Amino acid sequence: MFKKQMVLIKLMRLHQAIKNLFIFMPLFFAGLIMNVQLLHFALLAFVSFTCVASAVYIFNDYHDIEEDKRHPKKKFRPLASGDVSIKVAMFILCILLAIGLGLMFYISVSAFKILLAYVVMNLAYSLALKKMAIIDVCIIAIGFVLRLFIGSVVTDVPLSMWIVVMTFLLAFFIALAKRRDDVIIYEETGKQMRAAIKGYNLKFLDAALVITAAVTIVAYLLYTVSPEITQRLHNNYLYISTVFVIMGILRYLQITFVEKNSGSPIQLVFTDRFLQVVIVLWVVFFSWILYS
Repeated sequence: MFKKQMVLIKLMRLHQAIKNLFIFMPLFFAGLIMNVQLLHFALLAFVSFTCVASAVYIFNDYHDIEEDKRHPKKKFRPLASGDVSIKVAMFILCILLAIGLGLMFYISVSAFKILLAYVVMNLAYSLALKKMAIIDVCIIAIGFVLRLFIGSVVTDVPLSMWIVVMTFLLAFFIALAKRRDDVIIYEETGKQMRAAIKGYNLKFLDAALVITAAVTIVAYLLYTVSPEITQRLHNNYLYISTVFVIMGILRYLQITFVEKNSGSPIQLVFTDRFLQVVIVLWVVFFSWILYS
């Protein structure tokens, strides 16, 4: 029984729910994360989005069964390995989609529309857009931005343009690193993990990663010293947190270029001590600036 439950959890990729924490970002950056009522709405939106995202993952796994069977890591996914039947997977997909969309509609009609746009975008991604180089990583990055907008709508907290820009850049950077891992597999084994790989090579991705990393750091630094932010926070020392951002991005580049292990970003967050320490230090310092 326990084994079946673990397989279903793996099918729904609940570990990926960490991405949905971006829903709480508008509250955090606005200094309102301790507001119980707003936090309640954000939590409901988090649950809703997690259900819908899991449904999207199941659909994507169903559509990519044959490709996943050839992948050295993805071949162990429940559908690709045969641990879960297609019939059961589709039933769970429908249940998750109904719960997620229904809950979001109850919370906010506007947020429901954004979530629906996320579903449509990801269906288009699974069926066609994932085959188009550059567009595929843009879709992934936009998905994170939509999480921000949902968090903003359900809590009625306006979004800063800086948060949107930095979220897109960071997600774009991580998605490029993940594509690099796929290119390495293709060059070493001759197995094409996804159609979009034809539009990438290591030279292009290395350049794109360096450019995106640099732009992300500059954008964050500009955010920390912008008059809008310093006046709102009544603090001129936020720029110090840039140190943690630089360290985190350099560590991720080290993992990508030196260790060649950027294929699973979520796993890195859970296992890499360097990244964990940097993230905690950034959160602690930023929280001190916002809430002290």
